[in-house]
Amino acid sequence: MPPQLKRLIPLFAIFIFLFLAARSFLVPKSFGEQGHYRFNSIAENKEKAMIYAGKEACDDCHSDRIQEMETDLHKGISCETCHGPGSAHIANPDSIKPMIPKGRDFCGMCHSLNPSRSKLVHQVDLKEHNVTENCIECHNPHLPCQMKK
Repeated sequence: MPPQLKRLIPLFAIFIFLFLAARSFLVPKSFGEQGHYRFNSIAENKEKAMIYAGKEACDDCHSDRIQEMETDLHKGISCETCHGPGSAHIANPDSIKPMIPKGRDFCGMCHSLNPSRSKLVHQVDLKEHNVTENCIECHNPHLPCQMKK
């Protein structure tokens, strides 16, 4: 046997042992039971508290806003996309209020000029378009096709 192999074989054996030892500590026990993922994560996620209520829950009290949105470009977007998780507000509407989006940067998260974004989303160059005003001063976010001014 060549002398190089006499040195390499023990090194490979040590490497394989260290790899298997690290794998036993780092890979969760349920990984691979039902597929290529951690199977216990399904039960763990079911136990988490729900924070999103859904557009239907908003419709119970805010049907006028929902009807407005259903006639315009934002009809496919959930209320919680802009106003944040709503289950706490649904549970206690008098004391917990949804987030009110403010500022150009908020609308810009979806509508700022970005060549990689789909052309279906209306894009605006925020550095040039009405730089002194907030978007909602001219645009109703529930009816974005209709201008306020």
